[in-house]
Amino acid sequence: MAPRLRVLAGTSPETMVPITSLVNTNKPHRVSSDVFEGEIVTHIKGLTDEHDRVRDSEYFARGDRQGVTWSIQVQGRFLVPYSADDILFGNTFDRPLKLPWGTSAILKFMHYIDPTLDHDLTSSTKPWALSPLISTMPHLAHTRVSISSENLGLKQPNGTQKQQQPFPSTNSLTDSTSHLNLAIVDSSSSSSSEASSPASSASSLSSGISSSNSRGSVRSASGSVKSGGSARIKEAVRKVAKRRRSPTRMEREVQHLEGATQRRAYFSDAKKRQKVQFGPEDILTTDFCYGFINFAPSLSLQLPGGLSFDLMKYWDGQPVRFVCCERKEHGAGESKDGKSDGDPWGRIFWCVAIEVADDGDGEGACSEDVD
Repeated sequence: MAPRLRVLAGTSPETMVPITSLVNTNKPHRVSSDVFEGEIVTHIKGLTDEHDRVRDSEYFARGDRQGVTWSIQVQGRFLVPYSADDILFGNTFDRPLKLPWGTSAILKFMHYIDPTLDHDLTSSTKPWALSPLISTMPHLAHTRVSISSENLGLKQPNGTQKQQQPFPSTNSLTDSTSHLNLAIVDSSSSSSSEASSPASSASSLSSGISSSNSRGSVRSASGSVKSGGSARIKEAVRKVAKRRRSPTRMEREVQHLEGATQRRAYFSDAKKRQKVQFGPEDILTTDFCYGFINFAPSLSLQLPGGLSFDLMKYWDGQPVRFVCCERKEHGAGESKDGKSDGDPWGRIFWCVAIEVADDGDGEGACSEDVD
């Protein structure tokens, strides 16, 4: 029998709060920090409440979600511009993992699902498995809006008031990237930003995902924007110049991406990810959903070919944490001898954790909670 689970969410492991009462209800939990704001919705098939009653969700009855056993949906925006190559998604752990004998098969399956995945799951300190969000998400929608200078309200690119779609939608999320060309940053103009980071990392996330932040990721050492009048003028000039010139090859290509398969394959190239920048004008909606983990009647991992693992034999109780985080800068957190002196990942934007619930767990979380 599977253990009763508890789900938490927040903008960091330290600020997470229980949201189990919202799981399978389609009610969002709001998160907010100085670099990200958004809402999180979770579904877990077979989840039981504190009275051992299964809380069903209509999500799993949808025709396009057959076979799915869990879903983490997020809609939000980065309040500071980040390169798409610097925004990662995956799992992080606080201590070494007890890996089963078939780990090699599991890793091959993970790389089959996501060729851009990089990991150090055998780490003796803090294991991790992370991929660029734009190339790993099975479902992703991007909308470009403009921000009103009068009230910071969101507007459409043509200047009309943006009517935010309800989140989550009553329909399953499907890929929508027709606005993605508007998030492409010219390599010539991105270097003019006063707060731009050095050139980006190489194509892989190796070396403990420690690499330079991609060109166009605009933030100070503390994680906040150094915005000044001159920077805003330069950005305005860049936008005007971009509207006047002819579309680049990449801008034309991203407008014709059809579905998640093409989007994930296209952005498996780090150089292409580095040319996309997400900021306050970019609304991202994602749905990370799969069916290879069963939560009821027992906790198990199911792989193609009939290979199955009883996860309770290997789970030591530490939280399984899904995080959206920043790529760590090369050399950051390293001691003089080159050894890691901190987390092998950068700042966390948002995270969801699943852990075993204590018998006395009770919750008072609600959708209005703000981190």
